[in-house]
Amino acid sequence: MSALQRHRELTRIWASDPGWRKCFTTVSHTDLGRMFICAAFSFFAIGGLLAMLIRAQLASPNSAFMGPEGYAQVFTMHGTIMMFLFAIPLIEGVAVYLLPKLLGTRDLAYPRLTAYGFWCYILGGTMLIFALLAGIAPDGGWFMYPPLTSSVASPGINTDFWLLGITFVEISAICAAVEIIVSILRYRAPGMALSKMPIFAWYMLVVAVMILTGFPPMILGSILLELERAFGLPFFQMEAGGDSLLWQHLFWLFGHPEVYIIFLPAAGVISTILPIMSRTTLLGYGWVVAAAVALGVLSFGLWVHHMFTTGIPHMGLAFFSAASTLVAVPTAVQIFAWIGTLWKGRPRATLPMLYILAFFVTFVIGGLTGVMVAIVPFDWQVHDTHFIVAHLHYVLVGGFVFPMLGAIYYWLPHFTGRRRFFRLGETAFWLIVPAFHVTFLGVHWAGLLGQRRRTWTYESGQGWDIINLISSIGGFVMAIGFVLVLIDIVTNAVVAVRGSRNPWKAGTLEWAMPTPPPAYNFASLPEITTRDPLHADPDLAAKIAKGEGYLGDWNRGRRETLVVNAATGKPAHVTVYSGNTLLPFIMAVVTAGIFLGMLFKLYWLVPIAVIGVAALVVHWVWGLGSAGEEGLLDVGRNLSLRPAAEVSDPPGWWGSMFLLLADATLFGSLIFGFAFLWTVAPNWPPQEWVEVSPLWLTLFVIGITLAPWAIRHGLKQVEKGRSARLSFSLAAIGSVMLTAAALLLLTFVPDPTRHAYDATLWVIAGYVGFHGTLITAMSIFLLVRNARGYLSPRKKGEIRIARLWIDFAVVTGLIGLGGAGLSGILT
Repeated sequence: MSALQRHRELTRIWASDPGWRKCFTTVSHTDLGRMFICAAFSFFAIGGLLAMLIRAQLASPNSAFMGPEGYAQVFTMHGTIMMFLFAIPLIEGVAVYLLPKLLGTRDLAYPRLTAYGFWCYILGGTMLIFALLAGIAPDGGWFMYPPLTSSVASPGINTDFWLLGITFVEISAICAAVEIIVSILRYRAPGMALSKMPIFAWYMLVVAVMILTGFPPMILGSILLELERAFGLPFFQMEAGGDSLLWQHLFWLFGHPEVYIIFLPAAGVISTILPIMSRTTLLGYGWVVAAAVALGVLSFGLWVHHMFTTGIPHMGLAFFSAASTLVAVPTAVQIFAWIGTLWKGRPRATLPMLYILAFFVTFVIGGLTGVMVAIVPFDWQVHDTHFIVAHLHYVLVGGFVFPMLGAIYYWLPHFTGRRRFFRLGETAFWLIVPAFHVTFLGVHWAGLLGQRRRTWTYESGQGWDIINLISSIGGFVMAIGFVLVLIDIVTNAVVAVRGSRNPWKAGTLEWAMPTPPPAYNFASLPEITTRDPLHADPDLAAKIAKGEGYLGDWNRGRRETLVVNAATGKPAHVTVYSGNTLLPFIMAVVTAGIFLGMLFKLYWLVPIAVIGVAALVVHWVWGLGSAGEEGLLDVGRNLSLRPAAEVSDPPGWWGSMFLLLADATLFGSLIFGFAFLWTVAPNWPPQEWVEVSPLWLTLFVIGITLAPWAIRHGLKQVEKGRSARLSFSLAAIGSVMLTAAALLLLTFVPDPTRHAYDATLWVIAGYVGFHGTLITAMSIFLLVRNARGYLSPRKKGEIRIARLWIDFAVVTGLIGLGGAGLSGILT
């Protein structure tokens, strides 16, 4: 068979729907990656426009350009858009587009999950933009500190838009993180061991784990604050046993790691592009990987870095100050590795290289000012001044935007299949970078002179007038440069002539496919033995096109790719993907009903939407697998493997494991909040006690013992080829008992608005009750699947997935309900 015939048949199998339906039904990572990137830059344009409004307001003293309310909305939405709607989604988009191509596979682990995450991002972002256009945008700053954002201080709907919209958007981040981790660990080219992975994949693996452990505290904080605003549960009200500092802890448990979540992908881009532009290999691959991992770990010990002025004990100040300076060590390891790579190579002054050099200068300045604000006495002086604003922009623009612009120009030939002809990009570079430094060196200066951040105007004669005017002029010049970048990219994508497949002479696998990439990525999956396979075998692209790798045969007529051993890259089994579908879009729309119901106080809509989402989830997972067994499948090169449905660790098991990591972090943050309030809030717990009900104790003990025992017994029965109907029924009964124990706990605390202790018990009980309901549904699902013949001694992966969730629900129930109930001090 010819390469052209193989291309046509694989395109027929993998192609997205034609016309306008493509946007709503595609599950292709290439399409979704492009959609993420385009949407992120659209939000970037909106955020940039808001930045220009801010600079126009601050260009002169006593400006009447905006009033205080409008200015508060503009600067809040600028920060919110840039952090939540641009930076993180752009990272997701680049990873979604690139990772399967870099890793030598045909798609990500869960294509429908990627599509669902994208639509959650779009719908959540649209909520926030609607609020901005309607004049009811959030106005409490992108950090939303209570009590400024409490229902008393902010009675309108503005803050609710932020809390619910951002939580909706963060569903996308969690989906992407699970997708990225499982794809990197299991969906690689055969033979690609962890030590042979492209460096960008290592960075994204660290970032995805950080998202799963960094975003849940922020999600919990948003939920708690919305419950306080909507129903009066007093988590942050000191007079009712709460404390507003709890929000700062939860927010910065997310907020400071997020800085490194944004920086590390850009560092991965630099580690990928810099060796190619220097015509050499990356110096110290292992050291760079270790530094990225260390930076990810250390970033979680810095959150109090933002709270030095809140009255933290001196011992705590010393610890977090030391941790804040220690983080410079792994950062320096990476920078010196990049400098060494430049030193041993022969650098080319291409446009991507120019942006990397701009990164070096800008990020080093931002890092030095970061070390300055890590010193407690200095931080006391500049806290909440424009010095902090400038430091943040040096780190985020220098450490993220500049490298990502370099990435766009580096991979633009891959996106479009065209080589650059028009050279507006160089002109844009020489506008953007100098103008950035003019703008934010001035902002540094104004901050050192005492100009406060978040103030809508200032009086003349304080020494800031000329500085602010020059900074604003620089900001507008920088904006012109970004507009030229957009014009340059669009014109080169549409008008420029076709280019060569690998214009940079790179060695990674994304350049082994035709450009722009076909729907299936690789006509066959190559065997990999080195980090730069195209350098090791210059004919590899032709061999892939001829079908000399794995899965080069399309006779089964469905979308397939290989799953490999996580460590060694040895082929393990075959995954079969679903085709194009509207299901992710519909499910995102129904999910939006939950948030819109809360936002507009249409509480009757929330349970309807929850039931709708549950029904769609059942429909989603029911289509996985089939009754009976397929047996061994020929994958080429004299190798036969089983499909994913017939192995003990299917993709769903891996996805559940990492989703539960995020879930556990959320629960841990809840327990942290409980312990924090118990320690610092007044009258904890209130001096009123009741005895534990014997009925409650009976339900609780039966639930935490019966459900895990029954699911294990059911697994053994299925492995022996016997009926597991009774076991799954008992698992469902045990799950119902756990749920009932959680609900009964609520009756002991009839008024959660009375005290933060009562409110916290309600949230813990609600958390356990939700998971009890979830594992009840899973047990019933297994009961039906067993009756329909979907389970067998080989097809037991679904049972192991349910066991993961049941064990998690039991452990969290034991900690949450046990800690509250068995202590015998229920209020």
